[in-house]
Amino acid sequence: MNLKVLFAVLAVALVAIIALNWILLVGMSRSAACQVRDPDEQLGEMMEQQRRQKEMFADLNSLELRQVVRYLEQNLAVTLVNCSQALPSHNSIFMVELQLPRKHDALRFLDQGGDPPRREARAVVVFGAQTRPNITEYTVGPLPDPTYHVDVTSRTYKSLHFNSRPVTSTEYKAIMSTVGLEKVLKLLEESHGSDGMPPIHLDSSPRGFKQGDRETWFPFFKNLQGFFMHPLGFEVLVDHSSSNISEWKVRKVLYNGQYFDTIDELVTQYNKGSVRKIQRTGSDPNYASLRPRQKFQTYGPLQFEPQGPRYHVVNNHVRYFDWDFAFRHSPASGLQLFDIRFRKERVVYELSVQEVNSVYGGEAPGLMRTKFLDGHYGIGKHSNELVKGVDCPYSATFLHTLHLMDSDQPQRIRNSICIFEQNREIPLRRHFSSWFPPASYGALLDNVLVVRSVATVGNYDYIFNVVFHNNGVIETKVSPTGYALTSFTSEDTTQYGAKLEENVLGNIHTHFLHFKADLDILGTSNSFETKDVEYQLKSVPWKPDQKVYVPSVKSRILETENEAAFRTGTKLPKYLNFVNLAQKNKWGNYRGYRLQVVSFNPDSVPEDSPDEKGISWQRYQLAVTKHKDSERKSSSIYNQNSMWKPPVYFAEFINNESIMNEDLVAWITAGFLHIPHAEDVPNTATSGNGIGFILKPLNYFNNDPSVNSPDAVYIDPANPGCEDNPIACLSNVASCSPNFPEFTYGENNEH
Repeated sequence: MNLKVLFAVLAVALVAIIALNWILLVGMSRSAACQVRDPDEQLGEMMEQQRRQKEMFADLNSLELRQVVRYLEQNLAVTLVNCSQALPSHNSIFMVELQLPRKHDALRFLDQGGDPPRREARAVVVFGAQTRPNITEYTVGPLPDPTYHVDVTSRTYKSLHFNSRPVTSTEYKAIMSTVGLEKVLKLLEESHGSDGMPPIHLDSSPRGFKQGDRETWFPFFKNLQGFFMHPLGFEVLVDHSSSNISEWKVRKVLYNGQYFDTIDELVTQYNKGSVRKIQRTGSDPNYASLRPRQKFQTYGPLQFEPQGPRYHVVNNHVRYFDWDFAFRHSPASGLQLFDIRFRKERVVYELSVQEVNSVYGGEAPGLMRTKFLDGHYGIGKHSNELVKGVDCPYSATFLHTLHLMDSDQPQRIRNSICIFEQNREIPLRRHFSSWFPPASYGALLDNVLVVRSVATVGNYDYIFNVVFHNNGVIETKVSPTGYALTSFTSEDTTQYGAKLEENVLGNIHTHFLHFKADLDILGTSNSFETKDVEYQLKSVPWKPDQKVYVPSVKSRILETENEAAFRTGTKLPKYLNFVNLAQKNKWGNYRGYRLQVVSFNPDSVPEDSPDEKGISWQRYQLAVTKHKDSERKSSSIYNQNSMWKPPVYFAEFINNESIMNEDLVAWITAGFLHIPHAEDVPNTATSGNGIGFILKPLNYFNNDPSVNSPDAVYIDPANPGCEDNPIACLSNVASCSPNFPEFTYGENNEH
């Protein structure tokens, strides 16, 4: 080989080696794990002090729950049967949860340095073995070693019929043993084909037409993925009102639109050929399945925190820049937030979901008059594990919840709350100045903290979000998804919905959610103000013969609860303000917070319907009442089975009391109408369905408090750099790679 050629080859090889090393070194530096900043020690001390205060809102731990159960077993002087085995004729403990302290006692501890309120439990006990069966609620305390129990039933509820108790898992099993489903399996196979699995039943409610009734229509569905979309056209009405299960019986049977008195009558008439039979063909058995139709190709965008989380979570206490609050997770109501402070000042004492309701329509009895109240089934109890990277960002903080409702032992729901910071990818505010030199750009990133939980109650999944913005705004949003409920139809009717598949009708229904916002604006002496636009006809000063309509502000301070109860369907003032009349900002305006309702409320159930009383809160888009410890909740776990005489009758909260300079509570109704459509198959999407409300500072400050946010960006073309524009130096931290933990899901994956 020519010597020159050899040197040339060696030179090329050397260059290649140097280049490869450089690439590897750069790659290694770019894939280095992100450096997490150390927490502030001073902040840690502050968090510890506030954590002790927030503990009074923390859910009961496993030890406390077990101690309450043990105490009741030893001190009620009756035999208690485990919930998993208890029939209506037994005594059993149905639920144990935190008994929230009275607000006055909580504020005395939080604000005045008083003694902490006693830590107590709320216990629901079903006494079915007594001469007069009843439901009793006890306050049990003090925890963790209880020494007393107090019956608080009569001072908590107007009335509490034994049959208003929730249906337990054991009761559902006993009901199905009464049906005699095995008698119709052959009939159903001939009608719909066989998949080798027994059909699945769903629930319906209310259970009758008057107080004390406990009769339920159970519609049946084919046992396929997305079974809610596979109705069989077969429903059974069971009377389970007696506490003696031997007296339960089938009252009516529906098959293909035809009614029969018993299952035996249906089978006999079917075999004789005198029944109009179902002959269903051509339906894709997997049309409602959520299995992917396409193979995975590439990852989409992922969120990560290059310098670690900028929020702090200690037990049930959260701190995020100027925000500070506590949270809990009620088995009946789900996510609740307490003592929400911005810049150390309490804005909201309690923020919570009160009830979730759906009202259905249809020809089939299972949906003809169904009005589900999800608190009855347990919104918190039916929360479920959140999936990393789907339900929440992969790097979110995931927390477990613990419940004892319709169970023998405390039940842990793994990763059922997530907390994360999110860049909304839209400026919170911005402006580009270019009309007059010099040009400049100023903006603020809308980085927010999100607290999220998801409850799947039957067919629907509700995604609950509380979002904290750096300008003092709190956003409460619920996004429903999941499956529509369907019924079997042999006709092309659209009166009660829309056809989604062969013989499948997606039934019309409404969604209503009720929220509670107990606001404390610079204390508990608040008033309620409305503002709206009013057009005044004015003469033009420089041309008196001309007149123009000029928008002006129309303000009013409402004085009573009746004035502040806004009926559904009426015009709601555009500004709904909670103000402190004794506090003004620098510019002479009352300091306050504005409530904005985000809703598409359809018409509610007519008031002359006997069961409307159980959901009387739907009458009002907004109601503002004086705070009372006796009016803590707008619904109850008993209202579902006692809608004609509800234990909690919200309409009676509104009794014309003064709301001037009082401790005020806002009760907010948000909802929408859903007429299922083809795009709801396989299941419904969240987009466009978010409802809730927003709380915004209104003259609470002298200017926008976010001017002090560290996430501001300012660009001066004459002086480029990172000092006022940290985005310009993002590459210094964005070159690291996120350290995502291993993906896990389900108890079997827990280490």
